[in-house]
Amino acid sequence: MILSDLGKTAENCWREIPRHFPFVKLDEFVIMPNHIHGIIIIEKTSQQSHEPNTPHEPASNFGPQSKNIASIIRGFKIGVTKYAVNNNIPFKWQGRYYDHIIRDENELNRIRKYIIDNPSKWEMDEYTEV
Repeated sequence: MILSDLGKTAENCWREIPRHFPFVKLDEFVIMPNHIHGIIIIEKTSQQSHEPNTPHEPASNFGPQSKNIASIIRGFKIGVTKYAVNNNIPFKWQGRYYDHIIRDENELNRIRKYIIDNPSKWEMDEYTEV
């Protein structure tokens, strides 16, 4: 896959995720012209998973919302969007993203293979512009 400047920025922002979220490790990923596939490994200890609320923060049944997959993806999208805006590149994210919990080694290997093989299937993508 030959990346555009925006694609290179997306790759750089993706690689920077562990710098902003030290509890994250990146596994296989690929930047495609109109989407990205990636495996994010979240390694939180039980103490990191439950941090005490500050006096100004209301208690949440769902725990802190700054160290979860949504905040990781939000930060990634912000970085790419900022580059696009600053360089007058027409760009818009889809509103949602697909996430999936990988439960075992076989599933991990199957998804890794899917990610690795994805660029070779680009010509068959229904959104490919010819």
